[in-house]
Amino acid sequence: MRSSDENESVITMTEPQIWTMIGAVIALMFGMVTVVSTLFIRVLRAEIGGVRSEIDGMSTGIGAQIGGLRAEMVARFEAVDARFEAVDARFVSVNTRIDAVETRIEGLDRDVRALVKHTFGLDRG
Repeated sequence: MRSSDENESVITMTEPQIWTMIGAVIALMFGMVTVVSTLFIRVLRAEIGGVRSEIDGMSTGIGAQIGGLRAEMVARFEAVDARFEAVDARFVSVNTRIDAVETRIEGLDRDVRALVKHTFGLDRG
């Protein structure tokens, strides 16, 4: 056991001093919570801003890729249209030649019928 002389070196606190210490500790805790929450909110806002800028960059890149794809598709469709026009031109040319051949065949058919009638005497009635 300790003697009473050793106990007298311990500082004793009065009740108002204890309440003051409790208040100071509570104030420090609230201050620390305020500082930590403020810093957390700032970090969170900075990170959200970074994500937002990355998304904006990605949307710009995607927009450029879509524009390039659109230009490529337009060019390919124009090439296909040109091919269709060339086929149409050939088709018109072939139809014109077929019409000319049909006209010549009709003329030949008429001439052959006249020759057959004349040869077999069908035109002398």
